[in-house]
Amino acid sequence: MVASAIKIRGQSSREPQREVLLNGLRVLIWPRPGEADVLLKLRIHSGAAFDLANKSGEMTLLGDLLFPDPATREYFTEEMQGRLEVVTDYDSITVAMKGKASEFEKIVEILRNALLATQLTPEIVATVRDARIKIVKDTSVSPAMMADRAIATRLFGDFPYGQLYTGSVESLGRVDRADLMLARDRFLNPNNATLAVAGGVQPARVLRTLRQLLGSWRKSEQVVPATFRQAPPPDARTLIINAPSDESAEIRLAIRGLARSDRDAAAATMLADVARQRWEKLVPELSRSPVFVRNEARLLPGMFVMGATVNNSVTARTISAARDVLKSLMATPPTAAELEQARTEVLATTNKALAQPEGVANAWLDIDTYNLQPLAEQIIVMEKASAADLQRVANRIFNNAPVASIAIGNSEKLKGVLARDVPVEMLGEGQPTPTPGPTPINATKPH
Repeated sequence: MVASAIKIRGQSSREPQREVLLNGLRVLIWPRPGEADVLLKLRIHSGAAFDLANKSGEMTLLGDLLFPDPATREYFTEEMQGRLEVVTDYDSITVAMKGKASEFEKIVEILRNALLATQLTPEIVATVRDARIKIVKDTSVSPAMMADRAIATRLFGDFPYGQLYTGSVESLGRVDRADLMLARDRFLNPNNATLAVAGGVQPARVLRTLRQLLGSWRKSEQVVPATFRQAPPPDARTLIINAPSDESAEIRLAIRGLARSDRDAAAATMLADVARQRWEKLVPELSRSPVFVRNEARLLPGMFVMGATVNNSVTARTISAARDVLKSLMATPPTAAELEQARTEVLATTNKALAQPEGVANAWLDIDTYNLQPLAEQIIVMEKASAADLQRVANRIFNNAPVASIAIGNSEKLKGVLARDVPVEMLGEGQPTPTPGPTPINATKPH
């Protein structure tokens, strides 16, 4: 663990040169003399959480509209041997542009045109929307993907994190040009963005070019805050969703977790690894199956989710064991071996991400998006987290917290094995059983 931590600290110790343009655009610069390429990553600090009601996928469409002409992407791929991509998630829109350092000014000019002259004509909006709908239709949805989507909706309901940030065919069809124009004006602003530049371009050249080409990007009078009404507690029943299946099922359990900016978020990530270790010990079959436990922290409190692919015959036992694991994390701190394994796993993941300039840029962009501690301080928190810290965080997240749970597979078989032990709801069958109130994981079962 110590060697891994030292390696991470060495890679991330050199902080970027920080600048702020007059229009509020924050700039992070890592000059790499002699490097032939340059990487630009622009982070808009607002994402799909701001999609209008019943119009999920709106911000993803806005990201698509920044570069609607396929020829622009081909230019980066074929002429620059680089890439151009736009990634939208719940919390942000991130534009990545990689090309030759010798053409840095050309790259910034292309970015300028996307931001200052976003093409929102009726024809282009219709074309891009149709293309996004086709992607949604053509995307193969596996049972695992269905389960991930279903548990988010079960836990969050109408709260933004319960909706698909990529949108559905129906929701995308509701997004019109006026919606996109409003979103552009509200969110595509320099004082709601950070630009990272890493590669073979000196800071003086970077700043001169940015002032010349992005200095006229108009700032907004007010950045829209991420404030939403919290969703009600989730239904305590296990939702059974029918899907083509042999003898296996996808199961998920989730509890509302922490925000990314929370000082306990790193400990919660380590806690997830300890939870996986304990779950596999309680259900040996999981060691031969896809299994995970994730702490999905976002701008607003996200979720702590457990998932596995299991045989129908052990679904009830696996779900029960997951609940027992959550109770055990509150009652019993991690052992020295559990803590060391969790710390090693988390630091190894961090180390892998920071091994490349893009990973370092992402980490520093996250600092701005989520208002995080400096990178070195984040790493120290992971290095020093104790067993008592993890137990404290477990009680903070899990104590009296309602748990959402779902199972996807052959619904008749799943109902047969689950309904004997827990209240269930069959998707599409109305209200087959009375809806109990939220059941905390540490509640006493009736005798």
